[in-house]
Amino acid sequence: MAAAAAAPAGDNPYGLLQALNEGGLISWATFVILVAMSIGTFYILFTKFFEQQKIISQGNKVRASFWNSPNLKDASGKLDAKSAYRAIVDDTLVAQEQHGKLTNPVDQHDWMANSLARSQGGIGARLGEGLAFLATVGSTAPFIGLFGTVVGIYRALIKIGASGQASISTVAGPVGEALIMTALGLVVAVPAVLAYNWLIRRNKSIMEDLAAFTNDLHGYVMSEGKVKPAAVAGGAANAGSASVAKGAQTRSGAAPTPAGTQPLTAGQTSTGQQAGGTGTTTVDRR
Repeated sequence: MAAAAAAPAGDNPYGLLQALNEGGLISWATFVILVAMSIGTFYILFTKFFEQQKIISQGNKVRASFWNSPNLKDASGKLDAKSAYRAIVDDTLVAQEQHGKLTNPVDQHDWMANSLARSQGGIGARLGEGLAFLATVGSTAPFIGLFGTVVGIYRALIKIGASGQASISTVAGPVGEALIMTALGLVVAVPAVLAYNWLIRRNKSIMEDLAAFTNDLHGYVMSEGKVKPAAVAGGAANAGSASVAKGAQTRSGAAPTPAGTQPLTAGQTSTGQQAGGTGTTTVDRR
């Protein structure tokens, strides 16, 4: 009540700054930690989002033009220099070159599979960077805020006991100010948990696309370019069948042969009537 009476007109005597000043150094330290956690959460959220979006757009480019190239080197040149898909293709070319230098040769299938798995695992590790921080914030921020609340309530109760006043008006202000720290902890934790789950789900989808690309690349290398993804092979087959159908349609849609120009067949006259008896072809010369 004394704080409310001493506050200037229009100022809230039970605001955030008053709560921090009431809690002292511990409350200020707790507040700074929560603010740092919140800033880190949104920084990781936006940076990982743009990183994931870049890989997704690279995957669309791969599906559009990569498999139409005559060889891997030309196909690699169509990809961005720092893209995840370009890294996998470059690692594949290096693995091909290294396999021929082995003094104790390993089966090429196993060598390529291990090399591609290692490259894919490295990309997955980079995609997962920073997510542990989000998980830590989501699990610890409420307890950090609760710690600030406990300390604030303890200090408030000490002051109330020292003043000898235990009325509702005396208790409500200091305790309400202390509970602000719990609210701050929840405000920091909830976005971190949501961001973590969302980014994890997007990472899983990206890794599935990378695994499919790695498998297609493995088959392409081991078959010397004869095995390509079903979409590409199907597109070529569809294109061939479409051209055949188009040719057939062109032939069937040609202009009809004029009467009298068709070749004569055995047992038929030039007027289209069957010749009788002899089985020979007669021509009406009238």
